[in-house]
Formats: sequence, C-alpha cells, structure tokens
Amino acid sequence: MKVIEMKAPLILIILISCIQTTFSQKNVDGIILNRYSEPVADAYIFAPQRNIHTHSDSKGRFSIEGVDVGDSLWISHIGYQSQVATVTAGENELRIILNEKPVDLSEVRISPQVNALNTVVSVDLKTNPVNSSQDVLRTVPGLFIGQHAGGGKAEQIFLRGFDIDHGTDLQITVDDLPVNMVSHAHGQGYADLHFLIPETIEDLDFGKGPYATDRGNFSTAGYVNFETKKNLERSMLKLEYGQFNTRRILGMFNLLNTERHSLYVASELLGTDGPFESPQNFSRINFFARYSGALKSNDRIGVTASYFSSKWDASGQIPQRAVDDGTITRFGAIDDTEGGYTSRSNFAVEYDKMLDQKSFLKNKVYFVRYDFELYSNFTFFLNDPIHGDQIRQKESRNIIGFLSEYNRDLKFGGFTGVARLGLNIRADQIQDNELSNTVNRKETLNTIQFGDIYETNSAGYFDLNLNYGKLTVDAGIRYDHFRFEYVDALQTLYSNQNKERGILSPKLSFLYTLNSQIQFYLKSGKSFHSNDTRVILEGENNILPAAYGTDLGIMWKPFPRLFLNAAYWYLYLEQEFVYVGDAGVVEPSGRTQRQGIDLSIRYQPLDWLFWNLDATYTYARSIDEENGENYIPLAPDFTLTTALLVRHHSGLYGSVNLRFLDDRPANEDNSIVAIGYTVVDLSAGYSWKRVSLGFQIQNLFDTEWNETQFATESRLRNEIEPVEEIHFTPGTSFFLRGILTYSF
Repeated sequence: MKVIEMKAPLILIILISCIQTTFSQKNVDGIILNRYSEPVADAYIFAPQRNIHTHSDSKGRFSIEGVDVGDSLWISHIGYQSQVATVTAGENELRIILNEKPVDLSEVRISPQVNALNTVVSVDLKTNPVNSSQDVLRTVPGLFIGQHAGGGKAEQIFLRGFDIDHGTDLQITVDDLPVNMVSHAHGQGYADLHFLIPETIEDLDFGKGPYATDRGNFSTAGYVNFETKKNLERSMLKLEYGQFNTRRILGMFNLLNTERHSLYVASELLGTDGPFESPQNFSRINFFARYSGALKSNDRIGVTASYFSSKWDASGQIPQRAVDDGTITRFGAIDDTEGGYTSRSNFAVEYDKMLDQKSFLKNKVYFVRYDFELYSNFTFFLNDPIHGDQIRQKESRNIIGFLSEYNRDLKFGGFTGVARLGLNIRADQIQDNELSNTVNRKETLNTIQFGDIYETNSAGYFDLNLNYGKLTVDAGIRYDHFRFEYVDALQTLYSNQNKERGILSPKLSFLYTLNSQIQFYLKSGKSFHSNDTRVILEGENNILPAAYGTDLGIMWKPFPRLFLNAAYWYLYLEQEFVYVGDAGVVEPSGRTQRQGIDLSIRYQPLDWLFWNLDATYTYARSIDEENGENYIPLAPDFTLTTALLVRHHSGLYGSVNLRFLDDRPANEDNSIVAIGYTVVDLSAGYSWKRVSLGFQIQNLFDTEWNETQFATESRLRNEIEPVEEIHFTPGTSFFLRGILTYSF
C-alpha cells in the first residue's frame, strides 16, 4: 500500500510534465528572405535540441513541428550568413532576413528537398562569373558549344552524345521565357541566347534527360533555365578591349532599390572583327530592364523588358582541302559574303499569388517579337557552278504565351511533399518564312520555300513529389497538344494546310537519401521534340517523336568540401534530326539510342580555392542501320572540362579552364572523322574597393583547333567533280582582352 502511495505522486508528476511538454511544443511557420525581401529557396532550418530539420520552399516558406519554446533554429544557405532564431511563446510565424557572404562548398547539403548538383553549379557561377555570351551555356556540366557562322548565329550545342545543332534536343529558357524557335527558317529548335546579358544572370536551373514534368518540347537531352537578377547590389560600368578590334561596354544601373521594390536596367554594346582575314564587322546591342516588387501577403509582381539586335559578316565553313593545298589559310574564306542580321524584343509580366500558408499560384504572360535573316554557302559551286550555292533563310515572328502553375504543400500520415498543377500556352505566328538561292546577299535567283506558319502548343501537367523518411518519389504526367498550319505563298491558289497531334509524357523518379552525405536516385521519363511544320505537312513523318530515358546515379559528399556526382544513363529516341548542309535545314532521320556515364567533381581545398571537373562518356548509335554504318554524325563520345578557380579575400581572382572534346565520327560509317581538341583559357584580375582590373586569354597556348566540323559534299569553282570531306570553322587563336569595371 505504501508502495502505491509513493508511486501515485510520481505518476501524476510525469503525467503533468508530459502534458506541459505537449502543450509547449509548437508548429512554427516562417519565411526566409534576403535583404531585398525576396524569398530564399532551399534554406536549411535545423533544430539541434530536437535533431529535426526542414528546408524552405520556392517561396522561402517553411514549417517545422515538434519544437519547444526556447528552442533554437539554425538557418543556413550557401552564399548567406547563418543565423540563429529562438522560438518564443507568442510567435507562430518567423520572418528571417539573410545577408550574403562568400560561398562555401561545405554549405551544400544533400537532402530530398534540394537538388545538390544544381546547387554546386550555382557555386560555379558565383566563383567564376560568366563574362561572355558564349560562356553562358558552358556553365552546364558536360555541355559543349561551337560557333560556325560569325558571332551573331546561335551556337552549335553538344550534350550527352547529341549534336543538338542549335537546340533540337535541349529546351532553353530565360526566366521561363522560351528561347527555342519552332519551325525556324534555319532549323528546328533554333536557340539564340545572345539577347541574354551575361552579367544579369543570377542562377540557373538545369536537368539532364527527359524527367522534368514542367518541361515539354525539345527537353529530350535535358533543359536549361537561366534566372536573371531581381535586383542589383550596385550599379556598374564595364569596359573591355582586346585583339581583333574587339570592344565592349556594359552599363548596369540601379534605378530603385528598397526593401520591397527594385528596378534596374542594363545595356551592352559589343563589336569585333574576329581573327578572320575577312573582318566579321560584328556588332550587337542589348537592352534589359527588370522590376520586382513585393505586395501585401508576400505576393510578388515582376515586369521584364528587353531588346537585342546584331549584324555580322562571316567566312563560313571552309573545306580542308583548300587549306591543305594553300588556296586559303585557316582563317580565310571561299565565300566571305555570308552573314546576317537578327533582332529580338521581349516583354513579360509575372505575378505570384500566395493563396494561404500551404499554397501559391505563379503566373506569367509574355510577348516576343523576332526577326532573322541569314546568308550561308555550304557547298560553294556544287549545285550552281555559275552563281554559286548561297542561300538566304529569313523570317519574322510573334510569340504570345501564358504560364500558370499551382503549388501546394502536402502533409498526411508520415508523408510530406508538394503537388504542382500547371498550364502552358504558346502561339507562334511566323510571317514570310523563306528559303531562297541568292548571289552576293543582293540578288535572289529563285525561292525554294516561302509562306506563313502558325503553330500553337497547349500543355497541362501534374506533378507529385512525396517524401517518406529517406525515400522520395516524384511522379508526373504531362500532355501537349499541337496545331500546325502552313499557308504556302508559292502556290497559285490559297491553301491552308494543317494538322493536329497530341502526346502524353509520364515521368517517375525515386531518390533515396541515406544520410546528409549520400543520395541515390533512379529517374525515368518520356519527352519529345516536335518536327518542323513544313516537314509534317509534306508527308508521313513522325510529328512528335518521343524520347524515353532513365538515369541511375549517386550524389556523395565524403568530406564537407568535396562533392561527387556520378550517373549511368540511357536514352532512346524515336526519330533523330540530321543537319542537311546543302539545304541549310534539319531533317528527320531514324531511331537512335544512347547510353553513357556522367561524372562531376567539386572540391574546395581552401576558402579561396576551388576545383571542378565534368567528364562524360557516351555510346551513341542508330538502330535501323547495319553495324559499322550506324554511327551518329558528330555525336561526341568523350568530353571533359576542368577548372581551377581563385577568389581571395585580398581582391585577387582568376581561373584556368580546360576543355577537351574527343575525335568523333562525321558520317555514318566513320570514314570521315571530326578531329577533337584541347583548349585552355586563362583569366585573372584584382579588385579593390569599387574598381576591378583584369584580363582574359582565350586559347592560352594558341592551339590550332576546329570549333565546328561537318562532313559536306562541295565543289570549288575550279573543280570538275565534287568532294566530300571535313568542312570546318577554325577556333579562335590566342585572344587577349582587358577588362575594367567600376561599381558605384
């Protein structure tokens, strides 16, 4: 009896203590912002007393359960100073402002909520900022580019065993504004990024393979979305001067920068003659303006406007035999009247609406005006031995689009996650899409194609990302519907040809996060690239050829400042696109399959020293051809890039960058080989107070390398029979330029 009397008070005390603990525990909600009241996504929130953590979402919001009054919350994010907040009795929502600081690789965390590979590429951008339009795409691990018709033409892209040409298998966007052009005069998916001023880039989001539910047309090898700055830390003037009569001036000006509103403008003027014997006479002008504002209830509004134009002359692709026999030098030309003109205007309005603590809606409407005119001569005198084979490709287009996405945080049972429901509409109105034979960019000999194209893409998608303990499942479904119309102006009678087609694209991925150092993933999905409207209407072609892919990979941080990512991947494509030199267009081909291994390493041995490496190996073959004749022209089998970067607190900065592209087949039987190259670039400088003085050297060792190469059949004026061999554009020789920057 005494025992019972002694235990009763003890039980009562324990019960009261449990009740007090239960009622003192809180569900704390909060939002994490930078000092401009912009949301900080993927911030890490850790409660050490309870050993629980969470991350902020894309709007900077977070919710953490099971903490007590008086507990501390540690908040950290790469590139920001860490903070500690205390949970108080009367506060259920925290507002935390983070201040920027130098990046540190140890702050990259592997978790189900964060794409660690994208985060480390953000580190690359902050430690080695992009300073030229050609460097923009090189920030994507494993991606190579090449220029082959003057500085104004979109670059040729290589990724995961694809010669993507100008964008047939990589979806490229800027602030979710489309860059790829459907049914383009030069080639399907043509993606000209030169309207993007490099210094306005804040971050990038990318993914390899057809796994992103919110990415549709052209996202077969992957996608890239560049995010521009919402505000400026300081205004800036930059002057550049270099060899080949190269000069550039850039101005970025803060017009408004308060806690809730920001407005800045940027303008760029660039000119160069290039290393060629026939000057490029290249000039480009860019203008960019962006407003970002925070409204009540954390709603946000943004307005972006930009204008870009450029013109240039080009020496074009030259035949190897003409260089070998001394007819021309590597920087000479057979037809130096190539070149062109292009312009683009963008206007976009975005509005993000917070519906409640668990959901928000983001919307964007945009308008694009685009003009393009290109003169090329790939075969010289093959088809017309008198006038030559110069062609003109020309078009004008308007693009109108709308994007809307509903996001909702989910929590039930032991599951947490996010559901997304999206709608996309894009309408291209293309006037006077033309392919003609010309002479000296003045006289039109005959018109091969001429007409108006109307192409509309409507899409809806649903994506569900669920976390349960260490396992994350991401399942999505997307439906795209296309309407293709073509009015052929060469026909005597009016005729509106049209077709409609839709495609369903399922996605399913699994991530298993063993701990904060190791994550395994298995991704699978389907995507597509559309065909040119004119090709679709000409015959029985695959209108929306699909791509099916899978990735098996690991992300690993064996040490705080060492990050590794490795993946094996496979991709099957229902229909390949092949560049046809004599017509200057992309045409459909047969089925293909690719498989390979990607490796990325990031290492920070010292606070101010960074090293990165990206290597890819790919085995790419056509399915429908016999063995030995099933090579995919210009598909790279091995690429490697590596860089050593210095960002010292004393103001010293610099980098050494190496890129290697292996030999690759230039035709289907590998009898013609595109020679690989190794090129090293160097940059260095010193910053003090508001002034920075530096230099950049492209091709430090003055290597002779071919930037782009094609197996083309051509005939020179004095030749009786045509010859098929490598035609190339020479890579830049040793190229030095100085850079002076003033911030205020």
